[in-house]
Amino acid sequence: MTRYDQLAGIIGERIEQGLYTCGERLPSVRTLSQEHEVSISTVQQAYRVLEERQLIEARPKSGYFVSQQPDLAALPAMSRPAQRPVEISQWDLVLKLLRADPADGMVHLGIGMPDISAPTLKPLMKALSRIALQPDLRGMTYGDICGAPTLREQIARLLVDSGNLLSWEDIMITSGCHEALSIAIHALCQPGDIVAVDSPSFHGVTQTLKAFGIKALEIPTDPVTGISLEALELALEQWPIKAIQVTPNCNNPLGYIMPDSHKQALLTLAQRYDTPIIEDDVYGDLAYRYPRPVTIKSLDEDGRVLLCSSFSKTLAPGLRIGWIAPGRYMEQATHMKYISTGATALQPQLAVAEFVRQGGYQKHLRRMRVHYQHNCDIMTGWVKTHFPPGTRVSRPQGSFLLWIEMPERFDSLRLNRQLDQLGVQIAVGPIFSASGKYRHCMRLSYALALTPVIEQAVKIIGDAVKRQLDEVNA
Repeated sequence: MTRYDQLAGIIGERIEQGLYTCGERLPSVRTLSQEHEVSISTVQQAYRVLEERQLIEARPKSGYFVSQQPDLAALPAMSRPAQRPVEISQWDLVLKLLRADPADGMVHLGIGMPDISAPTLKPLMKALSRIALQPDLRGMTYGDICGAPTLREQIARLLVDSGNLLSWEDIMITSGCHEALSIAIHALCQPGDIVAVDSPSFHGVTQTLKAFGIKALEIPTDPVTGISLEALELALEQWPIKAIQVTPNCNNPLGYIMPDSHKQALLTLAQRYDTPIIEDDVYGDLAYRYPRPVTIKSLDEDGRVLLCSSFSKTLAPGLRIGWIAPGRYMEQATHMKYISTGATALQPQLAVAEFVRQGGYQKHLRRMRVHYQHNCDIMTGWVKTHFPPGTRVSRPQGSFLLWIEMPERFDSLRLNRQLDQLGVQIAVGPIFSASGKYRHCMRLSYALALTPVIEQAVKIIGDAVKRQLDEVNA
């Protein structure tokens, strides 16, 4: 990330936190130059970035001011899931989302897939082609059950940015982050066990629990700070919880980044009750701020955190390249890897390793962070324009997913049936709950270029929401 992008991120965060209010004059270019020890041109470029994001405006001979914007939409409410272990449901709804075909003519706003059209991915495509044509057929072998050492070395270097000092031998390659999470759960739990999860949470985790006969205990979650430590502590006192599963950085679906103090407190709580933590960091590299946030794993000194991630959200899901750093549970994780898929396909591992080593990954991340943050501002504006008053909207701090909450009398399942006939697809709220809560919520993706077609799709959704609420209120 360039210095002006870093500076723009700092000022933008201050505006969004209310430290600079609407209409307030911002520090002069010279003042910021001295404060941050950067050139005047760097400050000017940072202000141009904020102007493009419509956070500030320039006034001739007066300087820069925070834009006179309408108040932001209210955040989603603190979740209130059932405070008891539950059997997982909602598989039929998840399966419908997974079977969505991007080529079917629908406008797909529910799928959590990144933009794979960026030109910064071209070197990766070339690396894949080059490795496929190698005469020694090295990429056609099984390879190490734990993955190609060259890729594990590159991942260990990337993890330094998130505060982790791991050896390549601490990392195991998996077939995507979903397999990493599955391995972690299977390595720690038996059928009938209980796992505490943030709520709402990624449907892949809850469905994995369902497949293994494990119960989920949903913990109330704040849309800014994450899982409630008070509620989690009460749950740990009351129930024999075998693991805590969280997504603290760029959470799916709420988009928050858990404060560092909250991460440390969560780890301290887990240590007190001797409970492992399964940390999903699949979106962490897509944080809008720089440097990217640290992981809970980076604070872990006794190996109780199993860190899971992948290149599926940062590069392309079709690569099926993820990883797990299972800490003290490496032996169990290796056995689970063997009995699940065995060795991960070697060709894409070698191609990604080359792409990362040559600097292509970081270059691509810089482009996509700016792209997704820009899209976030636009999509949030469209929702505020086209949805009814009172709609609550998350404020993502990274990734490309937006969580939307309507009044509790609203039914997103009914909405989804209507949208099927209108050529639009969303992710309905209940799939993000083990017990089927959040019928009044939905998740939208803003990964792709936000064309007039997508704005029209958002308008179609908003109009359908208004009609349903009018009918309910009639």
